[in-house]
Amino acid sequence: MNTIDAKPVRIAISPTESVSGLVMLPEQARACYVLAHGAGAGMTHRSMEATASGLAERGIASLRYQFPYMEKGSKRPDSPAIAHAAVRAAIAEAARCCPKLPLFAGGRSFGGRMTSQAQAVSPLSGVRGLAFFGFPLHPAGKPSSERARHLADVKIPMLFLQGTRDALAELNLLEPVVSGLGERATLHLADGADHSFHVLKSSGRNDREVMDEVLDAFVGWVDKIIR
Repeated sequence: MNTIDAKPVRIAISPTESVSGLVMLPEQARACYVLAHGAGAGMTHRSMEATASGLAERGIASLRYQFPYMEKGSKRPDSPAIAHAAVRAAIAEAARCCPKLPLFAGGRSFGGRMTSQAQAVSPLSGVRGLAFFGFPLHPAGKPSSERARHLADVKIPMLFLQGTRDALAELNLLEPVVSGLGERATLHLADGADHSFHVLKSSGRNDREVMDEVLDAFVGWVDKIIR
């Protein structure tokens, strides 16, 4: 398998602020995924690189990007308004980089939730569906469905890729949320995986195998939509 290099880009959020991005565009790509990072690690984290590389191997382009707080080296996530502006700017950049490709958006944990919030406030231009790599339904140890309320206002297809050991999305809460969203929501459960899609040795498989499963599920969902 040929290695696909990531191309750096600058993403303008406002006339005075921009953030870094990385585009991976495989030959004969059939869609582009705008991939936001989680709260604690930026776009170059190994999990983000593995996701983008795995998608490229499967014919899906991606644009990873930094939220402004991560760009500045801060540990405190941006306010929703700032995060939403970054999401919209990244999607606009993806449309420029991949003008002929159907767009999908979402990301890991915090990044996926900020993307869905932005979509709920006002539809993201050109985006065909949202995919969440570990939707953070609640803080660890504080089960609640409050963070899912805005999803009722998302009118495009959604894919929830979740581990069954995810401490930020207890299944007895997550499954009713997804079911309540009707046909526009799909839930794929990775058996034994936690919020980072890590599995215990006792599970009989490794993290790479889990990520392959998750990425295959993502690509199958994308292909169904674009067909």
